[in-house]
Amino acid sequence: MSALMHATDWQTQLAALGVMREQESMARHTTLAVGGPARWFFRPADRESLVAGISLCPSDIPIVPLGRGSNMLVPDGGLDAMVIDLSDLDTLVFDGCVVRAGAGVRMSRFARLCAEHGLTGCEFLATVPGDIGGGVAMNAGAFAQQISDTLVKADVLMRSGEVIELDAAALAMTYRHSVLPAQSLVLAAEFKLHPGHPDEVRERMRTMRRRRSATQPLALPNCGSVFKNPQGDHAARLVEAAGLKGFAIGGARISEQHANFIVNAGEASSADIVALIKRAQREVKERFDIDLEPEVRMIGEQL
Repeated sequence: MSALMHATDWQTQLAALGVMREQESMARHTTLAVGGPARWFFRPADRESLVAGISLCPSDIPIVPLGRGSNMLVPDGGLDAMVIDLSDLDTLVFDGCVVRAGAGVRMSRFARLCAEHGLTGCEFLATVPGDIGGGVAMNAGAFAQQISDTLVKADVLMRSGEVIELDAAALAMTYRHSVLPAQSLVLAAEFKLHPGHPDEVRERMRTMRRRRSATQPLALPNCGSVFKNPQGDHAARLVEAAGLKGFAIGGARISEQHANFIVNAGEASSADIVALIKRAQREVKERFDIDLEPEVRMIGEQL
């Protein structure tokens, strides 16, 4: 079916399952505050609405999952796709040391409530922006820990509308990477944690937050770490050693505080940020013969 055929019918049906908009500015939904409009934007009211709605979306329209937009760079020209905002899939269930979280649960909230329940093993998530769904999809991590350390399984919604359950092993999780079926969405994830004293868990979280605040440029729009750390090295060290700390293109700047962060210093475009990424890759390659791989999710053919 063409995306143009029966457009009124499927859009009306999706609107009944949540929020449905056209030409939605993605700059409003990304932590870098850049990006053009999404052709279609759907925020389902809950998990059941998403499962029902996915089969209504014409099969020739690509889908792009959205959590809090913390690891996403959208082109200035926008996306000819259906962006699906998962933020209302925010259920959280505790059963002893097992925690089940919807894709839209903020990772910082997840860590805080785990601490309240006296569970340890996910303190690092208090410092990671974004939601559980995106965290599973990219095996998010910090402070030498990552999602795969405690993940048991995930519910995944296929483009066909089928929901499948994948064990953590089936996701083949490596550093900042998980293997998910094409055009699928993480619906929920289950974690196995360990008992811990709430006060001690909270103190570890506070220590991590203090370190993050002291070393990262949190006052300006950013997407977190731009590059993955190469084996045995740190991207920030390499970018700084290449003389690029503080270097700017347009409204985008490599942070003076942390060289693996690009900040929107004011009116930056997506193109400015892509140009900075390419400049850093080129300089590091020329000086150190190391290929920096982006950690930020590049939507569209930008690199």
